[in-house]
Amino acid sequence: MTTHVEVLELVAQMKSAEQAFALATVVRTVSVTAAKAGAKAIIRPDGTIIAGWIGGGCARGAVLKAAREALADGEPRMVSVQPEDMLAELGVQPGENREGIRFASNMCPSKGTMDIFVEPVLPHPSLVIFGASPVAISLAAQARQLGYHVTLAAPAADRAGEPDAHVVIDGFEPRYLNDARRFVVVSTQGKGDETALKQAMAVAAEYHAFVGSRRKMTALREKLVADGIARQALDRVKAPAGLDLGAITPEEIAMSILAEITAERRRGQRAARPLQTDKDLPCG
Repeated sequence: MTTHVEVLELVAQMKSAEQAFALATVVRTVSVTAAKAGAKAIIRPDGTIIAGWIGGGCARGAVLKAAREALADGEPRMVSVQPEDMLAELGVQPGENREGIRFASNMCPSKGTMDIFVEPVLPHPSLVIFGASPVAISLAAQARQLGYHVTLAAPAADRAGEPDAHVVIDGFEPRYLNDARRFVVVSTQGKGDETALKQAMAVAAEYHAFVGSRRKMTALREKLVADGIARQALDRVKAPAGLDLGAITPEEIAMSILAEITAERRRGQRAARPLQTDKDLPCG
């Protein structure tokens, strides 16, 4: 089995396991280089190359740095490793970005040029739902349609049927959480509220929300503080969960929660992109 095939098989396995990694591919070489076009390597978020090869130290440092940055912001990179005299001819400095390409200096005696495309492969954002209320069941189904990896944790006795989730846990102790941006919603609605909230607060996430009134959350907060949960962490729990859309049905409440999660997830992304106007739309 060739190294190329082994790398692609590992890529498929890591995607299936919802693991984060970057795939570096040599797309062009000029003159003498250790790796040739088509060479690939899999890089973990900590900068470890776990499979494949893209050459020695001449390119490794620049590629690993690009991989870490790509995994941090989700944007791919193109790295061009060139001898210093060629960079000087182009009028660029090592480390400079120009037209989407980051230039790096090749200090090796070979004096070759390598262009490497670094692509981040990130797991689906994770939605962890505590409870099996009608809102929880609807939230799981809608979230899957939007590409979330859904974990639903609730006692089996509370579930009327099989939820539409990737992982279903019996009880309020979630397992098998993927290493991704994570959002947590407690929708127990009277069935184990305190226990579920306590477990939810132990899950590191960008967003915690409780499906219930402010008054109910206030009462639960005092109980959890007495149990040793940090008040500051509990104060960040959004209650009631969701945007104020005037939602009434479980489906509408679930939609309002997903709208709020979407706003949190996309915060800062739209500002970096120009808004589309009628003039930008195709005719016909």
